[in-house]
Amino acid sequence: MLANTDQIIEALIETIQMVTFSLLFSTLLGLPLGILLVVTRKGHLLQNLPVFNILNGIINIFRSVPFIILLVALIPVTRLIVGTSIGTAAAIVPLVFYAGPYIARLVENSLLEVDPGVLEAAEAMGATPWQVISKFLLPEALSSLVLALTIATIGLVGATAMAGAVGAGGIGDLAITYGYQRFDEITMMITVAILVVIVQGLQSLGNFTAKKIRRR
Repeated sequence: MLANTDQIIEALIETIQMVTFSLLFSTLLGLPLGILLVVTRKGHLLQNLPVFNILNGIINIFRSVPFIILLVALIPVTRLIVGTSIGTAAAIVPLVFYAGPYIARLVENSLLEVDPGVLEAAEAMGATPWQVISKFLLPEALSSLVLALTIATIGLVGATAMAGAVGAGGIGDLAITYGYQRFDEITMMITVAILVVIVQGLQSLGNFTAKKIRRR
């Protein structure tokens, strides 16, 4: 049986909700982690190798676990936080654990691209570490950070589709329930087309925004 328009719209709204809230919480987690990974490494502003090694190890652990396994492994944590392990709200918890470390790595890479001479000049002018980070490091890397968050957002779109395998709702759940389990090829093609449009739109928006920032 073909999914109707209302079901498709509802699934799209659920996907947007999952991506939006997951991106928000993941960024709140990943951005400071990424900054800490940079400033605590050897030879940087706040060199602290024990902190760097601990953070680096924890992030590597989460980055090495496939999302579908993380989704199942975090079911007890998800139930503890939101009271259930199924549905859109429940999917946000593993999505944050998945995307947070990923964003931290992307932020780290973006910040490491900043010319060290800029930071040295800031320190020479007497700027405090916080001022160097907020007034020089982050602004210099802003264009790259926008592209990094664009990549993370697209990754979250794919992860929400995968979360549909465990009843998280959204486009992925629709594709599995109708497209796969009921052998509905039309619904499957529609869901794929929607995901393609979302990804293309996000990438175009990210590229446009980053380009505007670079010009400034």
